[in-house]
Amino acid sequence: MNAFKDPPIRPEYELALALPQAGGTSAAEPAATRLDLTWLRKAGILLVLAAIWEVVARWYDNDLLLPTFVQTGCALVEGLASGELFGYIGVSFATLLQGYAMGVAGAFLLTWLAVSNRVGRELIETLTSMFNPLPAIALLPLALLWFGLGKGSLIMVLMHSVLWPLTLNACAGFRAVPETLRMAGRNYGLGGLRLVLQILIPAALPAILSGLKIGWAFAWRTLIAAELVFGTTSGQGGLGWFIFQSRNELFTDKVFAGLAAVIIIGLLVEHVVFQTLERVTVRKWGMER
Repeated sequence: MNAFKDPPIRPEYELALALPQAGGTSAAEPAATRLDLTWLRKAGILLVLAAIWEVVARWYDNDLLLPTFVQTGCALVEGLASGELFGYIGVSFATLLQGYAMGVAGAFLLTWLAVSNRVGRELIETLTSMFNPLPAIALLPLALLWFGLGKGSLIMVLMHSVLWPLTLNACAGFRAVPETLRMAGRNYGLGGLRLVLQILIPAALPAILSGLKIGWAFAWRTLIAAELVFGTTSGQGGLGWFIFQSRNELFTDKVFAGLAAVIIIGLLVEHVVFQTLERVTVRKWGMER
């Protein structure tokens, strides 16, 4: 009975840490290796696609319909070196930033209205159900009628392309914030705008960033399509107008160079801007992997 009442005390002991073996890798090294391999795989895929393009174009042997990858690359380099493409890209980006900024501002205003009360939420749900499926380019004739031949027409369609997807994602992100976080913010004395800025927006940031990326993609492709249809704004043409004009002049290599510029700009914005934002916010905070 005494053995059960007073069990023996086990002596303390220490385990020696196993030293890394020669040639071994630390925990940080596999992540860097995976990152390097990811870039290598992506570069390999691009090289394979370029090689297939080159082979098919040479086999087809019609530069007017399908220029080779080398011809397209030369046209792109020449356009950049002469500054011609930079001028068109600058015009497109000036219009894009105005429409995108106004669309983002409008989306956050609608989101605030949706999360403030039930009537606002029902109103925004109805509006997004009506206008989100509507292609932005379909509003271009109406925009031309209202705003005439100028930037105003393009800005209107850009706002439409950004407004509704960002509003949907932001509203979904705010609704997904756990009630415990809201209660914790109230317990710290936060309310109104402080609660939104310090609790709701950081918690809903993954959905907001996703909406910003979707809105950017919609706005970029809508702008190029609108410039192809609409042409110049105030006597200045953008990248879409460059593609359209090159097609009219039968410079197919320049058409492909313009399309390549559209793709490259999209990739740069995605990797430099949005992935950087994700890395310094939601990934750093452990909200995404």
